[in-house]
Amino acid sequence: MFPFFKQERQTDENYQNLLDNLAQTMNSLHLAYQNFENATDPELIDSYIYEVNAIQMRYKFLLCRLKSYEMAEPLYESKG
Repeated sequence: MFPFFKQERQTDENYQNLLDNLAQTMNSLHLAYQNFENATDPELIDSYIYEVNAIQMRYKFLLCRLKSYEMAEPLYESKG
């Protein structure tokens, strides 16, 4: 049909995927913090520290991707 409609739909899907991944990462980070707070074994504490750091890095990456995506797509800047 019209290629620009297909591009817009693909853009919407990519944007929604970024939002979904960011939400999942936030939930994972919350869970990792809870596990860290409840850990008593030193090896588990170390493990949760690494897990929290890894998830924080993923969160930062996704947030940067989302921000750059929103800067490139002014359509999504003011959705609220």
